[in-house]
Amino acid sequence: MTLHHTALEAEPDVRQPLVDFFELLGFDEVEQLPPGMAGLTRWVERDGKQIHFLFVDSNATAPLLGHVAIVPDDYDETLERLRSAGFEPEPQQEYWGSPRCFVHAPGGHVVEVMKFPPNAAA
Repeated sequence: MTLHHTALEAEPDVRQPLVDFFELLGFDEVEQLPPGMAGLTRWVERDGKQIHFLFVDSNATAPLLGHVAIVPDDYDETLERLRSAGFEPEPQQEYWGSPRCFVHAPGGHVVEVMKFPPNAAA
């Protein structure tokens, strides 16, 4: 099985800031949307994995604990890009010896940035 995408709700006013944020994490915007979805959603992709942003006019949901976890190609450079763009990564307890942090994306979603995933520690 392969995970293809996850979808996150967001309010329309963060359309571009949300795409810009995920570009800092190494994602590129996917332009080919199904007919009728333009304006309702935007998609980003990295290494064949996508995040779909679903724009709702009100009551967009950003979970308190639920999050997306990203393993960038260069952890330290990614954190510096985030800081330079005005996002402050919040260091978290290391698991499996991997440095990691949380950062809040436009619209309130939490993104975990990990230096390496659990299976890389073995």
